[in-house]
Amino acid sequence: MSESARPDHYSYTVYRDPAMARSFDERRFGGPIGELVAGTQARVITNFIGRVQGRRILDAGTGTGRAALFLAGGGAIVTAIDASEDMLDVARERAAARNVAVAFEWGDVHALRFSDRSFDVAISLRVLMHTPNWRQALAELCRVADQLVIFDYPSRRSFAVFQAGARAALHRLGGRTEAYRVFSRRQIARELTKHGYRIRSGHRQLVLPIALHKAIGSPRLTVWIERRLDRAGLLRVFGSPVTLVAERCAYS
Repeated sequence: MSESARPDHYSYTVYRDPAMARSFDERRFGGPIGELVAGTQARVITNFIGRVQGRRILDAGTGTGRAALFLAGGGAIVTAIDASEDMLDVARERAAARNVAVAFEWGDVHALRFSDRSFDVAISLRVLMHTPNWRQALAELCRVADQLVIFDYPSRRSFAVFQAGARAALHRLGGRTEAYRVFSRRQIARELTKHGYRIRSGHRQLVLPIALHKAIGSPRLTVWIERRLDRAGLLRVFGSPVTLVAERCAYS
């Protein structure tokens, strides 16, 4: 069985759970710091795309539909896929409650059913860090996007490397954990080049770990601390997660 077709991999099993789907947003984006992180990324993505109205956008690994909903709310024509029907059920409920039109479908980012260049933009958030075969997933995103690919990842030069290492060690010992990977910008850029894309811009979110900011629980203090770290030049070196926008090269 190929690495990208492993139904027993945690990136499938953990989210194939109604309780996880119901608690997902609160766990990831709950509280004032979670809202700050989510709001910042939404603004970054909107700025990367530019005009949203009428754009054909794929949200791959949509989860409970956070990105899909705010893009559709801005007038984009959004298709959103996920490998968990439980997550999709929550996403559909949220779309109905907001009266927002999104085409939610089951799908696996390793083997997208769409033809080449079917979308103006392909987005995938919090996916490459977890997916069994990130290179195949990124190749698929590049294939179906006509103009832009937007995704995020934890930086290898950040505090995330320590958490990733600890989780990997626990996983090897048989513990149940999401043993995510970290990336370098050079590693990502090299892979994008193979598929005719180049990095256009990037955004690093925080120097200190999100968990630490959540423990403090003060958005005002988080902003104050991170601005000073940015002014000291630390954000551009150690900031994470990184959100990138890559554009298709003119010759491809």
